[in-house]
Order: sequence, then structure tokens, then C-alpha cells
Amino acid sequence: MRNRKTRHGLLAVALAGGLLLTGCNSGGSAGIDRAADGKGRQRADGAAPLPAPAPDSPEGGKGDAATPGGRDDPPAAPDHLSTFALDVDTASYGYARRTLAEGRLPDPATVRPEEFVNSFRQDYPRPDGDGFSVSVDGARAGDDGWSLLRVGLTTRGDDGESARPPAALTFVIDVSGSMAEPGRLDLVKESLGIMTDRLRPDDSVALVTFSDTAETVLPMTRLGDTGAGRSRVHTAISGLEPTQSTNLEAGITTGYATAVAGKERGATNRVVLLSDALANTGETSADGILDRISDARREHGIALFGVGVGSEYGDALMERLADKGDGHTTYVSDPEEAREVFCE
Repeated sequence: MRNRKTRHGLLAVALAGGLLLTGCNSGGSAGIDRAADGKGRQRADGAAPLPAPAPDSPEGGKGDAATPGGRDDPPAAPDHLSTFALDVDTASYGYARRTLAEGRLPDPATVRPEEFVNSFRQDYPRPDGDGFSVSVDGARAGDDGWSLLRVGLTTRGDDGESARPPAALTFVIDVSGSMAEPGRLDLVKESLGIMTDRLRPDDSVALVTFSDTAETVLPMTRLGDTGAGRSRVHTAISGLEPTQSTNLEAGITTGYATAVAGKERGATNRVVLLSDALANTGETSADGILDRISDARREHGIALFGVGVGSEYGDALMERLADKGDGHTTYVSDPEEAREVFCE
């Protein structure tokens, strides 16, 4: 069969249950929207294409390994691997939709087609048991030999809210001055309030705020059956007010320290960053920020989930933080979208 090049492989992933509360680790979108080499193979890490296997010699073996100087090196082992990354982010679609609704064109760098695909239910057939089903379809993208390929992975159906493990969620909330704009901190507070009422008694919540510095305003708190835990969470949320600059590094570092201190065995432990991602104080690069928390992420397996807000939004920083933090990103611009992210 003749190999065909794949120019844009859009990977749409449907996963059972809410991604915020499940153990879904994403390698990000690197390599999904990337050209393959002439043999149709591509690297998920964005590195150069894998070398093609040596052609068969007339005797049926691999090509002659002799070098021009006459020295014979062992033949290279054949490599027939094709790799790609799983992408479950949706932030690009949400931010582009808001930008268009305001009469502006989104920056092309913020438009990632795979995240548009991820934002809609694809209704791929689900497997009967454990594991996942694979749905593949494609089409020619022009007359130059390129094709468009979509690969959809689907887990089995959700067994209901009671089937998921308890959640231990550390919310890292941006309270810098830029969050005073309508649709930012006010939306975050409303969303967290709704979510708090929807979580189960065996779930736990911690709250960390950051502006020029960071503070744990609520350590990990079990919601419980009496209502006292929920009341503490609501009180902490209602007291959030915008203040000064954006030291995102301090927020994430303190957030992970709080999550590690309150980590619960057998629970889904997550750090959830809610921000416009416009970092302007302290370390402002994703790699530099993540270096501060690398041990906490690797040793404790606590993924970072990014929720973006605001008409001006640091899309590139948020996406890289979530990709490198083994999590994913989404974007919310109104209470309905926030309810879907945090409750549905």
C-alpha cells in the first residue's frame, strides 16, 4: 500500500466523565497538527521526522551499512513507529468565539483546529467493556497529495456521578488588578459558588489567591454532610477582591504546596488555575514557572488544569502551562460555559 503524507491530523477525543474530576493526562497538541515525513510517520514531540528504515537489499536484508571509509557498522534497527499526542484542550474555540462576538478577529496563533473539534460532541461509538474504541476518517485536502486525517478515541459510557472517586481540588485564583474587568473575577466567583453546591460530601476544596504575592485563604477542606465545610468555602469565595499585579509563579507554587499538603489518597487530586494568564511579576515563562513545581508534579502526580477568562487572555502561556503540567485548558466567557466546565 502506498504511504500517503498527513498534513493535519486533527485528533478529537471523547472521554467519559468530567475531565476536571477524572485522571486524564494530556500530552498536549504538539505533533497533532504537524507535517509527516515522506513515509507518513510523525513525531508527537515536535522533533525532526523519524528516519526511514533502510531499503531492502536484493538479498532480502537491509541496505549495505559500509561507510565510505570501508568500516562496517552494525545496521540500524528498523523503526516502524508512528506517534501522536492526545489533545483534549478546548480553550482555543472558546476564546475565538468570544473574540468574534466582540467584532474582532482572533490572533491566528490562538486558533488551534484540534481544539475546535474537541469542543463538540462527536458521538463516536463507545466500547462495550473496558478500553476504548477508535474511529478514523479522512479526506483529501487538495490536489497536491496531502490528506486530512481525524482519529477519535472514546472510552466506555459514564457509570454516573457516584462512580467517580472523591475529588481534592486546589483552586488557584488570580485576584490581580486585571481581574476586575467584568467577566473575570466575578465570573470565577459565581462559577466556584455553583460548583461548591454541586460537589459531593466526600469531595474537598482548597483556595489559593495570588496578585503580587500568593496566599492560601482556605486549606484543603472536606465539604462533609453537615454543611459547615460548604459554608467555609462559600465564605472564602465571597471575600475575593482584585488587588495588584499578576505573580502567576507565586500562585502556582503556593497552589501546589497547598495541594501536596492536603493530598488525599484514592482521590482525584488537581490544581485548577483560574486566570487571564497575563503574568507581569516574578517568573513569567511557562518553563520557569513549572521548574518550581516539577517535584510536586512528578512525585505526587497532581496535574494542572487551566481555566482562562477575560477579553485579553494569555493563551500561549496558559496552554503551555497545562501541556507541560500534564493537564489541559479550557476557556469560559459566561456563566453557562462555566457551569458546563465546573458542574456538568
